Amino acid sequence: MTHTLRSIAFAGFTILSAVAAPQVFDFEDPKGVNAVQFTLDSVLEPIAGTASDVAGKVTFDLANVAATQGKIAVETDSLKTSNSTMTEHLLSAGWVDAEKHPEISFAFTKLDDVKPAGDNRWSATANGDFTLKGVTKSISVPVTLTYLPGAFGKRINKPELPGDLLVVRGAFSIERADYGIKPGQNEDKVSPSIQLTFALVGGPEKK
Repeated sequence: MTHTLRSIAFAGFTILSAVAAPQVFDFEDPKGVNAVQFTLDSVLEPIAGTASDVAGKVTFDLANVAATQGKIAVETDSLKTSNSTMTEHLLSAGWVDAEKHPEISFAFTKLDDVKPAGDNRWSATANGDFTLKGVTKSISVPVTLTYLPGAFGKRINKPELPGDLLVVRGAFSIERADYGIKPGQNEDKVSPSIQLTFALVGGPEKK
Protein backbone atom coordinates (compact mmCIF):
# COMPACT_ATOMS: atom_id res chain seq x y z
CA MET A 1 0.00 0.00 0.00
CA THR A 2 1.42 3.38 -0.95
CA HIS A 3 1.96 6.15 1.59
CA THR A 4 -1.00 8.08 0.13
CA LEU A 5 -3.34 5.09 0.38
CA ARG A 6 -2.17 4.40 3.93
CA SER A 7 -2.87 8.02 4.85
CA ILE A 8 -6.36 7.87 3.35
CA ALA A 9 -7.11 4.59 5.11
CA PHE A 10 -5.88 5.97 8.44
CA ALA A 11 -7.96 9.13 8.02
CA GLY A 12 -11.05 7.07 7.25
CA PHE A 13 -10.48 4.84 10.27
CA THR A 14 -10.04 7.91 12.48
CA ILE A 15 -13.32 9.43 11.28
CA LEU A 16 -15.22 6.18 11.79
CA SER A 17 -13.73 5.74 15.24
CA ALA A 18 -14.74 9.27 16.20
CA VAL A 19 -18.29 8.73 15.01
CA ALA A 20 -18.60 5.38 16.79
CA ALA A 21 -16.96 6.47 20.04
CA PRO A 22 -19.17 6.79 23.11
CA GLN A 23 -20.03 10.38 24.05
CA VAL A 24 -20.40 11.85 27.51
CA PHE A 25 -23.34 14.22 27.89
CA ASP A 26 -23.46 16.76 30.69
CA PHE A 27 -26.90 17.44 32.21
CA GLU A 28 -25.94 20.58 34.09
CA ASP A 29 -27.96 22.74 31.74
CA PRO A 30 -26.37 26.10 30.74
CA LYS A 31 -29.89 27.44 30.15
CA GLY A 32 -31.15 26.32 33.55
CA VAL A 33 -34.22 24.66 32.02
CA ASN A 34 -33.72 21.07 33.22
CA ALA A 35 -36.04 20.07 36.04
CA VAL A 36 -37.80 17.08 37.56
CA GLN A 37 -41.51 17.39 38.34
CA PHE A 38 -43.06 15.61 41.33
CA THR A 39 -46.69 15.04 42.32
CA LEU A 40 -48.36 13.59 45.41
CA ASP A 41 -51.96 13.29 44.30
CA SER A 42 -53.81 12.97 47.63
CA VAL A 43 -57.58 13.10 48.14
CA LEU A 44 -57.72 16.37 50.09
CA GLU A 45 -54.63 18.29 49.08
CA PRO A 46 -52.79 17.36 45.88
CA ILE A 47 -49.18 18.53 45.97
CA ALA A 48 -47.04 19.31 42.92
CA GLY A 49 -43.65 20.90 42.46
CA THR A 50 -40.26 20.82 40.78
CA ALA A 51 -36.64 20.09 41.54
CA SER A 52 -34.66 22.43 39.35
CA ASP A 53 -30.98 22.07 40.23
CA VAL A 54 -30.13 19.12 37.96
CA ALA A 55 -26.65 17.77 37.27
CA GLY A 56 -25.02 14.56 36.14
CA LYS A 57 -23.36 12.82 33.22
CA VAL A 58 -24.52 10.07 30.89
CA THR A 59 -22.31 8.08 28.53
CA PHE A 60 -24.11 7.28 25.28
CA ASP A 61 -22.90 5.09 22.41
CA LEU A 62 -24.87 5.46 19.17
CA ALA A 63 -23.53 2.07 18.07
CA ASN A 64 -24.57 0.36 21.32
CA VAL A 65 -27.47 2.19 22.95
CA ALA A 66 -27.93 -0.57 25.55
CA ALA A 67 -24.52 0.33 27.02
CA THR A 68 -25.80 3.78 28.03
CA GLN A 69 -24.93 4.51 31.66
CA GLY A 70 -24.70 7.43 34.02
CA LYS A 71 -26.06 9.30 37.01
CA ILE A 72 -28.57 12.13 37.25
CA ALA A 73 -28.93 14.07 40.50
CA VAL A 74 -30.84 17.04 41.86
CA GLU A 75 -30.01 19.27 44.80
CA THR A 76 -32.55 18.48 47.50
CA ASP A 77 -32.96 22.10 48.53
CA SER A 78 -34.08 22.98 45.00
CA LEU A 79 -37.41 21.18 45.60
CA LYS A 80 -40.23 23.70 45.56
CA THR A 81 -44.02 23.73 45.57
CA SER A 82 -46.41 26.61 44.87
CA ASN A 83 -46.82 27.19 48.62
CA SER A 84 -43.85 28.49 50.62
CA THR A 85 -45.00 26.88 53.90
CA MET A 86 -45.50 23.54 52.17
CA THR A 87 -42.03 23.83 50.63
CA GLU A 88 -40.53 24.52 54.06
CA HIS A 89 -42.21 21.39 55.45
CA LEU A 90 -41.07 19.35 52.45
CA LEU A 91 -37.41 20.26 53.05
CA SER A 92 -37.57 19.65 56.80
CA ALA A 93 -36.06 16.72 58.71
CA GLY A 94 -39.40 14.89 58.82
CA TRP A 95 -39.69 14.87 55.06
CA VAL A 96 -36.72 14.90 52.65
CA ASP A 97 -34.27 16.40 55.20
CA ALA A 98 -32.40 18.63 52.76
CA GLU A 99 -29.81 19.66 55.36
CA LYS A 100 -28.57 16.13 56.05
CA HIS A 101 -29.22 14.70 52.59
CA PRO A 102 -28.37 17.39 50.03
CA GLU A 103 -28.71 15.18 46.93
CA ILE A 104 -31.37 12.96 45.36
CA SER A 105 -29.97 10.73 42.61
CA PHE A 106 -30.52 7.92 40.16
CA ALA A 107 -27.53 5.91 38.89
CA PHE A 108 -27.71 3.19 36.25
CA THR A 109 -25.16 1.02 34.44
CA LYS A 110 -27.06 -0.03 31.31
CA LEU A 111 -30.41 -0.03 29.52
CA ASP A 112 -32.68 -3.04 29.03
CA ASP A 113 -35.42 -3.66 26.44
CA VAL A 114 -33.98 -1.10 24.01
CA LYS A 115 -36.30 -0.57 21.04
CA PRO A 116 -36.12 1.90 18.13
CA ALA A 117 -38.88 4.54 18.39
CA GLY A 118 -38.07 6.69 15.36
CA ASP A 119 -35.04 8.42 13.87
CA ASN A 120 -32.30 8.56 16.52
CA ARG A 121 -34.90 7.75 19.17
CA TRP A 122 -35.23 4.71 21.44
CA SER A 123 -37.41 3.47 24.26
CA ALA A 124 -35.79 1.45 27.02
CA THR A 125 -35.78 0.59 30.71
CA ALA A 126 -33.09 2.00 32.96
CA ASN A 127 -32.48 -0.25 35.94
CA GLY A 128 -30.47 1.32 38.71
CA ASP A 129 -30.24 2.75 42.20
CA PHE A 130 -32.45 5.62 43.36
CA THR A 131 -31.26 7.42 46.49
CA LEU A 132 -33.51 9.66 48.58
CA LYS A 133 -33.06 10.75 52.20
CA GLY A 134 -30.04 8.47 52.57
CA VAL A 135 -31.95 5.35 51.46
CA THR A 136 -31.00 3.56 48.23
CA LYS A 137 -33.41 1.26 46.40
CA SER A 138 -33.14 -0.60 43.10
CA ILE A 139 -35.83 0.62 40.69
CA SER A 140 -36.75 0.40 37.00
CA VAL A 141 -37.47 3.57 35.05
CA PRO A 142 -39.01 3.52 31.55
CA VAL A 143 -37.20 6.10 29.44
CA THR A 144 -37.06 7.52 25.95
CA LEU A 145 -33.73 8.70 24.52
CA THR A 146 -33.45 11.12 21.61
CA TYR A 147 -30.05 11.82 20.05
CA LEU A 148 -29.79 15.16 18.22
CA PRO A 149 -26.51 15.47 16.29
CA GLY A 150 -25.19 19.00 15.84
CA ALA A 151 -28.05 20.61 17.81
CA PHE A 152 -26.12 22.07 20.76
CA GLY A 153 -25.31 25.44 19.20
CA LYS A 154 -28.86 25.92 17.97
CA ARG A 155 -30.28 25.30 21.44
CA ILE A 156 -28.14 27.97 23.10
CA ASN A 157 -28.56 30.43 20.20
CA LYS A 158 -24.94 30.07 19.11
CA PRO A 159 -25.25 28.02 15.91
CA GLU A 160 -21.54 28.28 15.22
CA LEU A 161 -20.75 26.06 18.22
CA PRO A 162 -20.39 22.33 17.54
CA GLY A 163 -21.86 19.60 19.70
CA ASP A 164 -24.69 17.09 20.00
CA LEU A 165 -27.61 16.78 22.42
CA LEU A 166 -29.14 13.83 24.24
CA VAL A 167 -32.70 14.23 25.54
CA VAL A 168 -33.88 11.77 28.19
CA ARG A 169 -37.58 11.59 29.06
CA GLY A 170 -39.37 9.37 31.54
CA ALA A 171 -41.82 8.92 34.37
CA PHE A 172 -41.92 6.65 37.41
CA SER A 173 -43.29 6.45 40.93
CA ILE A 174 -41.90 5.61 44.35
CA GLU A 175 -43.47 4.96 47.74
CA ARG A 176 -42.45 7.57 50.30
CA ALA A 177 -42.55 4.95 53.07
CA ASP A 178 -39.70 3.09 51.31
CA TYR A 179 -37.49 6.11 51.94
CA GLY A 180 -38.53 6.82 55.51
CA ILE A 181 -40.76 9.79 54.65
CA LYS A 182 -43.51 9.69 57.30
CA PRO A 183 -44.63 6.14 56.50
CA GLY A 184 -48.35 5.62 56.98
CA GLN A 185 -48.94 9.20 58.12
CA ASN A 186 -51.33 11.85 56.77
CA GLU A 187 -52.35 9.76 53.77
CA ASP A 188 -55.58 11.74 53.39
CA LYS A 189 -53.52 14.87 52.74
CA VAL A 190 -50.31 13.42 51.34
CA SER A 191 -50.34 10.51 48.91
CA PRO A 192 -48.17 7.52 49.86
CA SER A 193 -46.94 7.49 46.25
CA ILE A 194 -44.72 10.13 44.67
CA GLN A 195 -44.97 10.49 40.89
CA LEU A 196 -41.88 11.82 39.12
CA THR A 197 -41.59 12.97 35.50
CA PHE A 198 -38.64 14.42 33.64
CA ALA A 199 -37.46 15.66 30.25
CA LEU A 200 -33.77 16.46 30.53
CA VAL A 201 -31.34 17.75 27.93
CA GLY A 202 -27.66 16.83 28.04
CA GLY A 203 -25.01 18.70 26.06
CA PRO A 204 -21.30 18.25 25.36
CA GLU A 205 -19.18 17.39 28.36
CA LYS A 206 -17.55 20.45 29.88
CA LYS A 207 -13.77 20.33 29.65
